[in-house]
Amino acid sequence: MLAYTEQAKSSVELLKEFMEGKTAFQGSKLVFTGVGTRDVYNISAPFKDNGELVIAGRVEDRDKELSEVMFFVERRGEWIPRNGAPVFALQDPFFTFIGDELVFGGVEVYFDGDDPHYVTSWRTVFYRGHSIQDLEPFAKGPETMKDIRLVEQANGRIGVFTRPMMVEGARALIGYAEIATLEELTEETINDAELLRHQFLPEEWGGANEAHVLTNGMIGVLGHIARMEANNIRHYYPMVFAFNPADHRYTPVRLIATRSMFPDGPAKRPDLEDVIFSGGLVRHKDGTASLYAGVSDAEAHVIRIPDPFLEYEK
Repeated sequence: MLAYTEQAKSSVELLKEFMEGKTAFQGSKLVFTGVGTRDVYNISAPFKDNGELVIAGRVEDRDKELSEVMFFVERRGEWIPRNGAPVFALQDPFFTFIGDELVFGGVEVYFDGDDPHYVTSWRTVFYRGHSIQDLEPFAKGPETMKDIRLVEQANGRIGVFTRPMMVEGARALIGYAEIATLEELTEETINDAELLRHQFLPEEWGGANEAHVLTNGMIGVLGHIARMEANNIRHYYPMVFAFNPADHRYTPVRLIATRSMFPDGPAKRPDLEDVIFSGGLVRHKDGTASLYAGVSDAEAHVIRIPDPFLEYEK
């Protein structure tokens, strides 16, 4: 019997609970080449496109926010840009499959006209097609909203997870809406999503990064929870919870990894050292799952962990 959440816990409390039960799993760095001196981070999980495994990744100079999203394929243990694949002026790519279509998206960032380093706003944008090569734009989220994710349910309806900021006294909350077709994915629908009010404390925030339909019809949500302390130092932790689309109840947030579980490496800035950004989760038949993640806004790693969604399917 699943326990549904009634009160949010702080990320500090969640971290304490996770560390008490933590087992010895260690991540590894993914090697990306063919992008010069730029970093590749905040990757998607691998997905098949025309029979070939592909990873989408955020490509960026260490000292800039101006990003591109590129598609990579593995060759002799390294991930290289896919020949002829499109390049998008986006950040933080994600994907899902709706029907027989690939739905791809990322964050479109707007910069000040006088200062190309100063970000003025951002929004999530969506593309659709039958392969990477024929992706076409079809929807945009509201301004200043990241972490909008879609999932196709067994009945054909499409779940939409949202992430409005500065709402009801909170820095950010997750929302949920349902649509029948991709044509119904509009700013109005996204803005009207029902809020999940008991996932984060008002001073903390988080979002959905990927959604999986589970064997019992629940939706397993891979996401992140974050807090900020003095001097704007950020702490981002990968987390999961289960959402019941039948009655819109949801389980408490549970952490699944920390920065210490990944190899040491550089950070984009000192305030981003303790940042793990959930990219995607690949579930395996042996009860484990591979978490693909951006690390410290500078690298991309993968870690094999116990499948965090199995307990929601019991």
